[in-house]
Amino acid sequence: MYKTFRLKEFYRAIQYMLLSTGLFGLMNALVKKFIDYPTFELIFFRSVTSLFIAFFYLKYFTIPLWGNQKQLLLVRGILGTTSMVLFFLSIQYISLGSAVTLRYTAPLFAAFLAMLFLKERIKPLQWLFFAVTFSGVFLIKGFDPSVSMVGFSIAILSAVFSAGVYILLNKIGQGDHPVVVVFYFMLLASLIGLLGISLTNWKTPSINDVPGLFILGVLGFLAQLFMTKAFRAYEANMVAPFKYVEVFFTLSFGVFLFDETYTFLSLLGIFLIIAGLVSNIVYKSKSQK
Repeated sequence: MYKTFRLKEFYRAIQYMLLSTGLFGLMNALVKKFIDYPTFELIFFRSVTSLFIAFFYLKYFTIPLWGNQKQLLLVRGILGTTSMVLFFLSIQYISLGSAVTLRYTAPLFAAFLAMLFLKERIKPLQWLFFAVTFSGVFLIKGFDPSVSMVGFSIAILSAVFSAGVYILLNKIGQGDHPVVVVFYFMLLASLIGLLGISLTNWKTPSINDVPGLFILGVLGFLAQLFMTKAFRAYEANMVAPFKYVEVFFTLSFGVFLFDETYTFLSLLGIFLIIAGLVSNIVYKSKSQK
């Protein structure tokens, strides 16, 4: 009876995660569709809709807007916004699938940051998994002339800032409601988007584009919500590998909607990155039991 119940929980968590990855994939595809708009304008539209949804969610459930760990929430918002800006910039230079995959190297950098600042130990077998991941990164850049150095560097830098977010989320833990974390993130991203718009050019959206620009925020909020539900429904180490299905969705959207092409070595590199990171997750989960 208990095993059947746990199995149902696991299946529910997978459903939540797959729904989340599909929504993130759609959001990434919309960002690519609107790539002619200035980056900060996209950041603003992506963020302001999510901000209002988070605000009304917190008000409806009478959850304090400003949370308990204000400094940590503020820094998390700044790092997350910086990562988002860099990611949006990167897809102006490289394919959607490559940008998403490179950004997903964040857990690798998070492990190094945890080793440096939190004194966490990286086990010998983990170094092997990281070497596999790095070899994938090298294949994507080193042997694919279509991947520009500028776009590659921006995507990797986005992953580094995203790694900082992972570390801070770990420290925030259960101290604040997940939607409070999203509220801070979207508030800062909206403000930085507005600041960027004031310093750069504004492109007035066409009537046809306005709904899609606001849908960016709806997709982003729902994707984060279902991801949170997935991690709460079952053990994180069992659910986390399914997060990388987003790469498959994004690759598919890139190929079928934007006629993106990938060399064999690029696809091999993407596979090695995912294989190395998922292997590390599985190994860590087993070693902690």
